[in-house]
Amino acid sequence: MNFIKKNAVGLLVCLVIAVPAWLLGKQLEVVGGPVFAILIGMVVALFWKDQGKAKSGITYTSKKILQLAVVLLGFGMNLGNVLKVGGQSLPIIVSTIATSLIVAYVLFRVLHMDGNISTLIGVGSSICGGSAIAATAPVIGADDEEIAQAISVIFLFNVIAALIFPTLGGILGLSNEGFGLFAGTAVNDTSSVTAAAAAWDGIHGSNTLDTAAIVKMTRTLAIIPITLVLAFRRTRQAGQQEGAKVDIKKIFPWFVLLFLIASIVTTLLPIPAAVVGFLKNASKFFIVMAMAAIGLNTDLVKLVKTGGKPIFMGFCCWVAIAGVSLGVQHLMGVW
Repeated sequence: MNFIKKNAVGLLVCLVIAVPAWLLGKQLEVVGGPVFAILIGMVVALFWKDQGKAKSGITYTSKKILQLAVVLLGFGMNLGNVLKVGGQSLPIIVSTIATSLIVAYVLFRVLHMDGNISTLIGVGSSICGGSAIAATAPVIGADDEEIAQAISVIFLFNVIAALIFPTLGGILGLSNEGFGLFAGTAVNDTSSVTAAAAAWDGIHGSNTLDTAAIVKMTRTLAIIPITLVLAFRRTRQAGQQEGAKVDIKKIFPWFVLLFLIASIVTTLLPIPAAVVGFLKNASKFFIVMAMAAIGLNTDLVKLVKTGGKPIFMGFCCWVAIAGVSLGVQHLMGVW
């Protein structure tokens, strides 16, 4: 009862923003519901300075509902199908993830950028955009403005990729299989991967969407090792601080473990397709709700003023990932 009394108003506000954002995302998949939600939230925050009773529920949504969304995401990951079809893309996936993280780390050092934003952009660029940022943010202790900054950068290059990659693939003479691998490894967010692959299929009369989607899901599995490494790194850093008491239970990303369990359950048990579909949609909707909360906790003016370096980092990661994806494909003879 106390939970409802404390959080109901904030949860309701996030829900009210999430519904139209979700519907807009369905109409414009190249943008996606999470981006609409975070934008609406930031605009509302410009005029709603004192959130009063809603504050607690908004914070709960941006933290706990976000983690719940990641857990439910696991029910859409049939590990057998992913490894069977996505196995050939592993060299490309590993190469692009490593490239993005290295580029982000080098620019973090050279440009003296915020560590959390750099990590979120590096992980979001290399793995799966908003979902990877959602999983990583609680592990590294990122605040809502840092999450919003990273999501905004990822969104910008998602849209550009979805618009230009089908034409670029045609100019380079990629095969249908080659473009499916390219879209699945070089485009960040699922909605943009879908948009790019669907555009290619419309031009070439092919069926690369399935290939791109499975490659993208294979990338998503990288959430597990990346978040675990970041959790142990944070634990180690906390332990090195003089007099610091490290509570591993608080730092360890238990929701990522539940994500893995959900994936295993989906793989081993005959769960009806309708149930899996419902859980996947619930995951996506909860991410939209969480992004609305993050938008409500973000200073849009400050975000714009501090956006130069993160955008440059996002651009460098994006270009590097696309180049490495095409380069490794060429070496593998999948062009």
